[in-house]
Amino acid sequence: MIGALTVIVDHSAPLTDASRLTVFPTSWNLSPGYIALMGFFAMSGYQISDSWRQDPSWWRFSAKRVLRLWPPLLVAVLVTALVIGPLVTTLDLSEYFSARGTWGYIVHNAGLYTLQHRLTGVFDNNPYPWSANGAIWTLPMELTGYLLVLGFGVAGLFRRAPWLTIVLMLVLIGLDRRLGASMGNPGHGGSFLQVPFGSLVSFLVAFSIGMVLHAYRDKIPLSPFVAWSLVGLQIAVHTTKAGAVTLPFMAGYGALVLACHWPARLEGYDSWVFGSYGLYVWGFPVQQLLIMAGANTQWSLTVTALPLTYLCGWLSWRYVEAPTLSLRCYLPRGRPRHRAQTSPPPNPIVSPRRRPAELPECSEREPAVPTASA
Repeated sequence: MIGALTVIVDHSAPLTDASRLTVFPTSWNLSPGYIALMGFFAMSGYQISDSWRQDPSWWRFSAKRVLRLWPPLLVAVLVTALVIGPLVTTLDLSEYFSARGTWGYIVHNAGLYTLQHRLTGVFDNNPYPWSANGAIWTLPMELTGYLLVLGFGVAGLFRRAPWLTIVLMLVLIGLDRRLGASMGNPGHGGSFLQVPFGSLVSFLVAFSIGMVLHAYRDKIPLSPFVAWSLVGLQIAVHTTKAGAVTLPFMAGYGALVLACHWPARLEGYDSWVFGSYGLYVWGFPVQQLLIMAGANTQWSLTVTALPLTYLCGWLSWRYVEAPTLSLRCYLPRGRPRHRAQTSPPPNPIVSPRRRPAELPECSEREPAVPTASA
């Protein structure tokens, strides 16, 4: 939730002034939203790997990912195209509903890799008219991370050759440096369908860091001291070429440490954060609507958007995500396998007390899906 709210704050700058990339001064070459996304992806790499460990079935794993990723996205896309769009489009309703772009917005965004950002005549007069929901651009990258975990799991590599997660991470780091993607710059790797390849690789670096930390969770401690040391290192090397390499380590490790060492006294309020994915996918269109209503400065947009997007996230969790995630209980389970006497190391960042009250025991808790343009 902290990361999702950070993305909302960071988006307030480019949405009110398209010449800006972030709330920070341009000279800083730093975006809190970009850092939050790196943390998101590392957390996801860790937790999705743990989901495979708990239930190593390729089809149940796939079904769970579908139930997690698509329902909130589809609701947001449908409401944006069929409710918000007709209310704010500059076209006549007959033109709007007969335009290919209106229906293409639904179909292409449902396909993820075929994302369509513009919606016919919608938000055309806003300072940032190029996307009705720019946040969803990272969702296909998240899906690619799921496919990496699925490939490793089906091949038995997590069990037989966990060191290959390190190889994957190093290969991605090398490719990332070659493509040269960074905050606001997709690099020169071209695109896979509508997904910029350079940005995809950058975020998969963070995802692979989460996979490595999970594979070696019994050997790599999640230490606040190490996390703060990485923050200090990042500050020291930020303006150098090394800063691009250290950033996903700082953000990813830090996010996992924060989750692992979340104060026990705050666990009673965990239900307040379950709507982070819904907040994420609703944030951009809500902010665009607020700009149309007159919140046309960075800080007025931030102040008005935070409570409204939080409400949207809560509603998404309560009425979309919790019901669909509960369907996982109905997935048939295979025959129990023989288990070795030595149990695998537990997941240190998951506590039974953190299970959403709306979900039955069969539904493991997963992190909010990342993704928003930063």
